[in-house]
Amino acid sequence: MDYKKVTDQFAVAPQITIEDVATIKALGYVAIINNRPDGEAPGQPLIQDIKSQTLAQGMQFIDLPIVSGTLPMEAIQQTKATLDQIDGPVFAYCRTGTRSITLWALSQIGTLDGQEISSCVNNAGYDLPFLAPYL
Repeated sequence: MDYKKVTDQFAVAPQITIEDVATIKALGYVAIINNRPDGEAPGQPLIQDIKSQTLAQGMQFIDLPIVSGTLPMEAIQQTKATLDQIDGPVFAYCRTGTRSITLWALSQIGTLDGQEISSCVNNAGYDLPFLAPYL
């Protein structure tokens, strides 16, 4: 499983598998956020299957699918609220990790300094120049 640690409390990844959930728990994450709708690609694991395995592992599952190319304000707000409420590290995934890290970055405006957000994004290996005006 390929994933990027963004901060001590947040990581992002491309699409995970049902088998990855046990690894995510072993890495110390207490919750998984899904940012990918079902049916984006053939063979993609179903959200319900990943959710069931996450709950079976004793972790929280937050289903917040975002259609690629969109960033609804309510999704940003829900990401912030989720991260504020969960006590422990959170793992988010989508097709490539880009939606997940973008939601994280935008949800951290006002909490972290813009330069710190940008640095975390870049250190995780993502290049998101479109975020600059917001940070």
